[in-house]
Amino acid sequence: MTARMRLHPEAIGVGMTSQRVRDRLIERLRDNGIADERVLNAVRTVPRHLFVDEALATRAYEDTALPIGHGQTISQPWVVAKMTEALFANGAQPKKVLEVGTGSGYQAAILAALGLEVHTVERIGELLRTARKRFRALGFNIRSKHDDGRIGWPENGPFDGIVVTAAAPALVDALTAQLAPGGTLVAPVGGSGAQSLLCLRRDADGVVDQANLAPVVFVPLLSGLVD
Repeated sequence: MTARMRLHPEAIGVGMTSQRVRDRLIERLRDNGIADERVLNAVRTVPRHLFVDEALATRAYEDTALPIGHGQTISQPWVVAKMTEALFANGAQPKKVLEVGTGSGYQAAILAALGLEVHTVERIGELLRTARKRFRALGFNIRSKHDDGRIGWPENGPFDGIVVTAAAPALVDALTAQLAPGGTLVAPVGGSGAQSLLCLRRDADGVVDQANLAPVVFVPLLSGLVD
């Protein structure tokens, strides 16, 4: 199921971006409860240092969020892994996934490395243009759109999985409506003081089950476009 990634000249990394450093991150994620080896292998394979500013590359394999400009961040690797793992829980085999909030492009790349058909929406044009360059450099065929993420991408739905990478006060109805029967939506919910990572599953009969995965901290999910 894992997609083959093009070998970018800088993807191998040296020093603090080397495979040895990446493997230490994988062990840290495993120790902190990430058990799906497919997800761990995707995190091991996708070069996170290519998704941050060069000045922050030596910190790319720390288990922490990092700034990417425009008041946005690349999410902590554990959070990326946790959200991704939730899509495959209980034997689920998603094929088509929507990401709301492309940001650096790292979460979308992890999903694509797992062989999923990825659709991603970003409201900040400059971030999206940079992410697209990274996708092309790594050979990922990821569909992307400059639009208001709160709207989702209804013309390409429904989706087997939806990953929201910014927090709203409540789950957004327009996004849950684009979730296919049997699908999973993972999103941070709450204000700046307290947020929870929620996992919403819809069974084949349309019955919805909701679980709280962990406390998290995300930037807010905003409306409107920025060039």
